[in-house]
Amino acid sequence: MAMGAPSYGAVSLLCIQTVLLVCVSTSAAGTHHFPQHYTMIHWAARIEKELEKVLQHVTGTQQMKSQIYNEKRSQFEIKRNNPKDLVERVARDISKLLNSKRKALEKLAKEAEQLQKDHEWQDGVTTEDGEEESPVESSSSLELEFVDDPNFKNKVNYSSSAVQIPTDIYKGSPVILNELNWTQALERVFIENRREDSSLRWQVFGSATGVTRYYPATPWRAPNKIDLYDVRRRPWYIQGASSPKDMVIIVDVSGSVSGLTLKLMKTSVIKMLDTLSDDDYVNVARFNDEADAVVPCFRTLVQANVRNKKIFKKAVMHMQAKGTTDYKSGFTFAFEQLLNESSAPRANCNKMIMMFTDGGEDRAQEIFEKYNWPNKTVRVFTFSVGQHNYDVTPLQWIACANKGYYFEIPSIGAIRINTQEYLDVLGRPMVLAGSKAKQVQWTNVYQDALGLGLVITGTMPVFNLTADSASAQNQLILGVMGVDIAINEIKKKTPTYRLGANGYTFATDPNGYVLLHPNLRPKIINFREPVTLDFLDAELEDTNKEEIRRQMIDGKSGQRKIKTLIKSVDERYIDEAVRTYTWTPVEGTDYSLGLVLPTYSESHIKANLSDQILQVQYFESLLPNSFESEGHIFIAPREYCNDLELSSNNTEFLLNFIALMEKVTPDSKQCDNLLLHNLILDTGIIRQLVDKVWKNKDLNTYGFLAVFAATDGGITRVFPNKAAESWEEDPEPFNASYYRRSLDNKGYIFRAPYRTARDELLNPENDTIGILVSTAVEITVGGKTIKPAVVGVKLDLEAWVDKFKILASNHTDNRQGPNTCGPNRVCEMDCEANNDDLLCYLVDDGGFLIMSNQKDDWNKVGMFFSEVDPYLMFALYNNSFYNRKQSFDYQSVCERMPNSEAGAARRGVFVPTIADFVNLAWWTSAAAWSLLQQFMYGLAYHSWFVMDEVDAEGLDSRDRSCVMIQTQYYLSNLSSSFNMLQDCGNCSRLIHAKRINNTNLLFVVAEKMPCNTCEIEKLSQEEEECILCPDDVTDVQEISAVFFLNGFFPVMEENPCEEMTVARYRKGPSTCFDNNNAVSLSPASRNNCTLAFLPFSLQIVDDYGDRKSSHKPIGFSAFPIKFHCHQMT
Repeated sequence: MAMGAPSYGAVSLLCIQTVLLVCVSTSAAGTHHFPQHYTMIHWAARIEKELEKVLQHVTGTQQMKSQIYNEKRSQFEIKRNNPKDLVERVARDISKLLNSKRKALEKLAKEAEQLQKDHEWQDGVTTEDGEEESPVESSSSLELEFVDDPNFKNKVNYSSSAVQIPTDIYKGSPVILNELNWTQALERVFIENRREDSSLRWQVFGSATGVTRYYPATPWRAPNKIDLYDVRRRPWYIQGASSPKDMVIIVDVSGSVSGLTLKLMKTSVIKMLDTLSDDDYVNVARFNDEADAVVPCFRTLVQANVRNKKIFKKAVMHMQAKGTTDYKSGFTFAFEQLLNESSAPRANCNKMIMMFTDGGEDRAQEIFEKYNWPNKTVRVFTFSVGQHNYDVTPLQWIACANKGYYFEIPSIGAIRINTQEYLDVLGRPMVLAGSKAKQVQWTNVYQDALGLGLVITGTMPVFNLTADSASAQNQLILGVMGVDIAINEIKKKTPTYRLGANGYTFATDPNGYVLLHPNLRPKIINFREPVTLDFLDAELEDTNKEEIRRQMIDGKSGQRKIKTLIKSVDERYIDEAVRTYTWTPVEGTDYSLGLVLPTYSESHIKANLSDQILQVQYFESLLPNSFESEGHIFIAPREYCNDLELSSNNTEFLLNFIALMEKVTPDSKQCDNLLLHNLILDTGIIRQLVDKVWKNKDLNTYGFLAVFAATDGGITRVFPNKAAESWEEDPEPFNASYYRRSLDNKGYIFRAPYRTARDELLNPENDTIGILVSTAVEITVGGKTIKPAVVGVKLDLEAWVDKFKILASNHTDNRQGPNTCGPNRVCEMDCEANNDDLLCYLVDDGGFLIMSNQKDDWNKVGMFFSEVDPYLMFALYNNSFYNRKQSFDYQSVCERMPNSEAGAARRGVFVPTIADFVNLAWWTSAAAWSLLQQFMYGLAYHSWFVMDEVDAEGLDSRDRSCVMIQTQYYLSNLSSSFNMLQDCGNCSRLIHAKRINNTNLLFVVAEKMPCNTCEIEKLSQEEEECILCPDDVTDVQEISAVFFLNGFFPVMEENPCEEMTVARYRKGPSTCFDNNNAVSLSPASRNNCTLAFLPFSLQIVDDYGDRKSSHKPIGFSAFPIKFHCHQMT
C-alpha cells in the first residue's frame, strides 16, 4: 500500500502488522487490495503442488526409489562405513608411509656426516679448465638428459643430483667448492634410497653455507633470472636447524638514524622476520629515549606466522627517526617481554634480543645485571647498520657479555647473510645434544620450489663430527637433510568415493593448520611462504569445532556428532547439516587425522557384477552411439585404472576410458574394482531410468529443457542429447554444488545461472535461460538409508514464468478467466493481472532471484536479490527471513596493486645534492662509497630497496595473495509465512513472504515501492577484498593492529586494541635445545674478542676456532661484517 502515492488520491492510512491485511486503499477506477493471507497460502500451495506433481512425474524419483534399485538389488550390497575403524586404519597407513621416509632420511644424515668427516680440505679447488663456473648450471654443462616424470611434475635425471646456490653467494670460493666436492658423494645414497623406495620424491641437503643439493637432478627454475632462493630461509630448514625461538627485535629510531641507514634498518628487520617460522614467537619495538611496540596491539610476543609477520613488516616500514638514543629503554622493553610471567603462548625455548642501531656509547650494563646475569638465559645479538665512524666497541661488548654475536651491515648486500647467521649459534646446543637432537621433524604444508605442488618435508639436522684443534667436540651444524612427501601421495592413503560426496578426511598439525582438507586449495603458487590454513578457517567455525581442533592438537582420539553450517562448493550458499567427526593421532608424528561423515554416508553401495554378459550390456550405454536415444553421458574423471589417461575434456576422457575397457576387464588387477564396478552398475541403473521414464515424456509439454541424473558411481546422464551442449556442471558429481547441496537438503533445490550486476544483460527473447532443479534419491535397504543419486531437470524460464503468474493469480482452477476489477467491484490484486502494481518473486535460499512476474527482471534471474530490489531484500533480512554469515577466504588471489607509496614516500635513500657532486671531499666520504655500492647493487637487482624479493621463481607479477570477505545469506527457521510493512517515512508498502514447502524457495509478494527515499544498507553477496586485513589475518589482535597500521581507528571504538581476540590454541615442539654449559665459540681463547673479516656477501671465516676437513678459514675482505666473541658462552 502506497502512502501518499499520486495514484491513490488523498487517502492516507497508517497500517500496523496486526491489522495489516484489512488495510484498503480506494481508487476512483475501482477498489484493489493487497492479497489476503489465505490467498497467499492458496497461491503457494498451488505452486508447491504443481512443482511436486510435474517434477516427480518427469524425473522418475519415485521409480528410482521403489522400483529400479529394488530390481537391481542382487547386483549390489550395502556396506557400512565404520568411522572409527576407517580413521584408525588410514592413520596407520599414513604413519607407515612417513616412517618409510624416515629411514631414508636417517640414512642420508648419517652418511653426510661421515662423508664430510672423511673429506680432505683442498685450498686450490678449481674447475677443470681452471676457471670458475656456476654450480647451478652444472647439470646443463654435463649435458644431462632429462625425461618427464609425472611423479615429480618435472623433467628429471635419476643418475645425477643437482646444485643450487643463491646469486649473492660467491660460487668460486674454496668453501663452496669443497662443499660441492664432499656433497657430490651423496648421490650414491640418493640413488640407493630411491632403489629401495621408488615412491621417494625430492631428497635434499641444505647446507649452512647456502648450497642446496637435490636429487633427482632437474633444471633449476628461471635460470636466466636473479636467483635469491636461499635454502637457509626455507621453513623446513629453519625448523630443522634450531629449536623454537622467542625473539624481540629492537630498532634504534633516534634522530641520528635517517636516510639510507633507516632504510637499511627497515630492510634488515624484514629479512630477520623471514628467518622465523610458525614455531617461533616474536615482537618488534622501536626505541629512542623510550621504547614501544611497532604494533601497539601486539602487547606480548605473537606467533611468527605469515599473517603476523606481514603486520610487523608494514609497521616497520612506517617507522620514523627522531629523539635521542637510550639503549636502556630498548633492552628493558625486550627483557620484560621475554621474562614476564604472561599467560600468552610462546615458544619457551631459545630466548634472544636482536638490536639494530647505528651505534652508541652506552653499554646498558645495569639492565643486563638486573635481567640477564649471571645465568644469561637471553642471548643478545647486536647489529651496527650503515656507514658511520661511531665506536662499535660497546656493541661488541654487549653481544659478547650476553652469549651473542656482533654484526655489521654497511650496505644492502650484507643484509641477507648477516640476518641469518645467528642460526648457526642456535644450532650449537643441538650438536652437543648429539643423538637426542637427531629427531625427524615434519613441517607444515608448503609449495615445493621445484613444482611438485603441496608437500610436507621430513627434516633432520646434520652435524660436523670433526674435532677442533683441542680435540673437543665440534659445535658446527653442517646443514639440514630433507625428504619431501607430496600431499597427493598422502591423499591416496585415504578413502574417497566410499565416503560419498560430502564425506572427507582431513589432517592437522600442532599449529592447527590443515595438511589435508578438501578446502585446502591455494589459488596462488608462492613457495616463499608456507601454506597456513587453519582448520577453523577451512570450515565455518563453531565451538564444537574449536574443541575438536584442540583435542587433535593434543593427540587425543574422539568422536562427536554435531549440527554445523556448511558452505557450498560455489561459495554462494550456506546449509545446516549434521556431521559426525572422528579423529585420532598419527603415530610417530605430531599430526592428527580426522574423518567427517554425514548420516546418509554411514553406508555405501558396493557393486557385485560378476556376470560379464551383464557388464557388457551396461557398458554399451557408455558408447557415443547410444547418446541420441538415451542421452549424453559424462563420467567422473577418476583414476579407474592405472593406464587410464586423464583429460580435462570429458569427451576425450570418455573415449580413453572406452578404449581401455576394450583391452582390460573390470576385474583387472590394474583397476580399482570398487570404482569400476560401481560406475558400470550406475550406468545400468540410469539406463533403466531412461527407458522406463524419460523416453516416454515430451519435455516441452512440461516446460523442461532437459532431465538429468548423477550418481555416486560417477555417471551423469543428460537427456535429450542436445541438452548436453549447454550443460556446464562439473562431470565429477562430488565436485558439483547442485549434487552436494541436494544430498544435504530435503526436497527440490532450485538454482539459477549465477549472474552479477556487471554481467551483460540477457535477452529472454533470444537467450534460453535454464533453471536447474535437483533432488536426492533416498533409498533404504536392510534398515540402512543412503542417497546414491541425484535427479533433476532444467526448467525453461520463459515457460515457467507464465505458469508461475497463473498459479499466483485469481484464475480459478478451471481457468475460466481472470478475476478482474470493475468500478463497483472489490477484488484482490494478483501476480498476472496486476503485474504493474504487484511484485511477485521466487527467491532461493541464498537470496538469488529464480523467477519474477516482471518482464524487466527476467534478465536479472540469477542475480542476488538486492540487485533487483534492494529495499525488499533489506526488508526480508531485517525481518529475519534471511541470516547473514561472513567469513574470510585466506587463499584468494587479487591483481597486484601499483605501489601507492612510490610518489609520496619520504626520501629514504640518500640523494646527493649538486653541491655534493662538486665537492671533492664528498667523493672520499662514506656516503659516496655507500651510494656507489647501492648503485652497483641496483643495476643487478633492478631496485635498491624492494620489499618483495626479486621474482626468480616465475610468479605472475599481476597476481598477489589477498584476503577476501565472503558473505552468504541463508533462510532462517521462522514460521513458513509472514506479513510485514516496510515504512520509509513518506511512503510504505505491504510485503508477504511464504516458504514453498519441499523446496529451497521463498515466495515473495509486495507492492511496488512508490518512492526511493529509504535509507537502507544495500546488501551484497559478492566477495570483497579485506582492505583492512593483512593477508591471512586470523587470531591475534588482528583487526585492531591493521586499524593502527592504516592510521585510523573505527568510529565505534575509542581504542580498538581493547577489543582483542584470544590467540588460537597450538602446541609447540616437545623438545628444546636452547642452552648447554659446554657451548663455546673457542675453548682456546676465552674472554677474548676479535674482529673478523668476510668476503662480500659470504661467510667463510673460521667462526668456531680451527675447523678441520672441509671447513678452513680463507682470506679477508675489504670491510668487516661480523664480530666473533671468543669466550665461554
